[in-house]
Amino acid sequence: MKKLGLIILGGIAAIILIANLGPIVLFGLSLIILYYAFKGFFKAETSVSKVTWAILGLILFTITASNVPALVGLVAAIILYFVYKKWNEDDEVVILNENNENNEKDPFINFEKEWAELKRNF
Repeated sequence: MKKLGLIILGGIAAIILIANLGPIVLFGLSLIILYYAFKGFFKAETSVSKVTWAILGLILFTITASNVPALVGLVAAIILYFVYKKWNEDDEVVILNENNENNEKDPFINFEKEWAELKRNF
């Protein structure tokens, strides 16, 4: 049942990620270009070049802001990563005795485990 939930969650996250792949790429490119415009603004020495870099930065900022829904795709990618990690985890098996209690509390089960360990070592 746990695997079914992971399949459903992973499928939904994969669909959202694929649907937002274009905006994610444009969001990343616009952030990179915006970073270089920011650096160019601070390196500029004349007022005309500072105004030019500022206008370019504002244009790139609006492009970046228009691709904010790409963050939903990035969240879907993170969810997909955690689903993948959870899928590869080993399931912990708990052995219950006839009273449906955990055998770790039963001293005889622990004795049997220790006895088997001692037999293996000698």
